[in-house]
Amino acid sequence: MNSNEESKKTKKELPNRSLLMAAGAACIGGTFQYGYNISVINAPTMYVQRFINETWTERYNTNISGDVLTLLWSTIVSIFTLGGLVGASLGGTLSVKLGRKGTLLTNNAFSLIAGLLMGISRSTGFFELLIIGRFFSGLNAGIAICVQPLYLGEMAPTALRGAMGMGTSIFITGGILTGQVMGLREFLGGEEQWPLLLSTTCIPAIVQLIILPFFPESPRYLLIDKGDTEGCKKALWQLHGERFCEAELDDIQKEKLNLVGVQAKKPWELFSDRSMRWQLLTIILLNAAQQLNGINAIYFYADYVFRQSGIPEDQIRYVTVGTGACECLTALTCGMLIECLGRKVLIMGGYSLMSIFCILFTLTLTFQEASPVVPYLSMACVFAFILSFGLGPGGVTNILTTELFTQATRPAAYIIAGSVNWSSFFLIGLLFPFIVIGLQQYCFLVFLVVSTAVVTYIFFVVPETKNKTFLEIQNEFQSSKKEESERRRAYHAATAPRPDSSQDEESVIDWAPLDLPPVPAEWGDCEDGEISEVGSLLTLDEVVSNPEPDRFPLDHMPGLYSTAAAIMDAPLPPQPTQKVEDFTSGYEEEDTAHVVPADGPDRPLHDT
Repeated sequence: MNSNEESKKTKKELPNRSLLMAAGAACIGGTFQYGYNISVINAPTMYVQRFINETWTERYNTNISGDVLTLLWSTIVSIFTLGGLVGASLGGTLSVKLGRKGTLLTNNAFSLIAGLLMGISRSTGFFELLIIGRFFSGLNAGIAICVQPLYLGEMAPTALRGAMGMGTSIFITGGILTGQVMGLREFLGGEEQWPLLLSTTCIPAIVQLIILPFFPESPRYLLIDKGDTEGCKKALWQLHGERFCEAELDDIQKEKLNLVGVQAKKPWELFSDRSMRWQLLTIILLNAAQQLNGINAIYFYADYVFRQSGIPEDQIRYVTVGTGACECLTALTCGMLIECLGRKVLIMGGYSLMSIFCILFTLTLTFQEASPVVPYLSMACVFAFILSFGLGPGGVTNILTTELFTQATRPAAYIIAGSVNWSSFFLIGLLFPFIVIGLQQYCFLVFLVVSTAVVTYIFFVVPETKNKTFLEIQNEFQSSKKEESERRRAYHAATAPRPDSSQDEESVIDWAPLDLPPVPAEWGDCEDGEISEVGSLLTLDEVVSNPEPDRFPLDHMPGLYSTAAAIMDAPLPPQPTQKVEDFTSGYEEEDTAHVVPADGPDRPLHDT
């Protein structure tokens, strides 16, 4: 049974228990922390501000001004995004040096430091410890959201890669919901408990440190980056079971052969690699849109909408927990649908629904006082928008970042994607209040434009990646790029002005690199890219990049001619002739079946 048949059969199988436990161990101390630290800071807002005011009074014997208090509180909240940006820029590099699993385990140190600093801030009387602790929490989250999807994507079988990748989104939303619940007064939301509430961020880190060491490193990292074949086999056997171990090993070995001699790329090298430009542009747009699509605005308006709907002030926090539960439920649903419907359908569907609800929410906010029913319609739009976000953009974005790149480029891609995501997060937090003040409810029309643009881009550019290996996805991008390039070159070759007969021979050579006569009969039948008896033939890109034909060995010439013939629609006119030099010296007699004889006929002068 070949690897494709094995892969298809895998779709009917449930994931190995060990694989699920490894994913859970990675996520609980990874992106769960990201979601938890985003939401847990909201509940103690009033108590922390009171603590800052009391501490300031004790130090300086004067009350703190409102502006300074707002600045300090904003710093405590927003420093998390700065830490995340630093973490995202470190995550890819650490994942190459320490491995995916090694980086996740090391990353827990930042979470433990953060929990300790925030937990002792009140008892020591230093509110500055909250700022430092939140920075370390952000550093932990930035590394986790970069490395954890790498680990999940590389250890999952091809047929289950999407469902496994959704673990990132499921645990983010689970972290948000847990933070909201823990912030209720019935748990740790009281004034006396807020230092304990903020220090609970260390609990998931401790859980991961206990569980994750029992599971293996990413099999792809072991074989491709470290060359550890035995380690890779043991990891695959533990994660996938003996039945599917060989099929996955075969897939990884193919990718390794494709990357022979290729080192892991740095982010700046990825920007300079033209073969990666569409993949790179895709993840930049998707990660920016994930923060700029209006989801933060919906949460901002949620309290206002709930009040307008007549919900008592002391009950709004419970309804807010309902929004977290709604997003978590949608992430679970997306995880079950992604291998059935595919990535492209889900992310396009999610952004399309968000576009529709942007319009509806703008209308309901505009006519909020028109009828007692309208506030309830606004509330429905809040939940519908959150559901739409969780259905596609919230979960599929990270999966695509994993799937559009191979082992050598994936860490650098996650550094870029994470940096864009955290920068956008910081930008929307900084600019959103001004957008709301300036546009009020019409700010959702801005988010409508973002969502619509993303749908259009995905439809025309991004291929479906469901049930495809990393190499197949890369080849799909490369083939579409090559077809576009060849069409453009063929057009220029057909429409370029012909040279004047008075031009000298050198200018003719520089003029038309594709203006070649038909293949001489002595050379036989050779297709572009074939391996002849003498040596490999030239591809189109090699022909264009080497405009001096007489520097090529003669065994390359059939490929050169057939490349030109493949893109030219009509026979070419004869050119001036020139005697061919003997390029066959040094070849064995049996190797010259497709080479012009040494005493060689005249051949047409041509240009490449």
